[in-house]
Amino acid sequence: MTLEQREEDLRMTIHSLALTPLISLIAGVLILVMPRLLNYIVALYLIAVGLLGLFPHLAG
Repeated sequence: MTLEQREEDLRMTIHSLALTPLISLIAGVLILVMPRLLNYIVALYLIAVGLLGLFPHLAG
């Protein structure tokens, strides 16, 4: 693996790691504001985190 490939992998990891807490924060605020949406918010969060884990290039 070349140095350029390692740097690109590191950038992708940082982007997906930065996106996950943002998604969590938004989900938490929505749950506090509208508790009835809890099931949908949790489901969307799990789908988003799962997609980011499977396809890290989607994060940016």
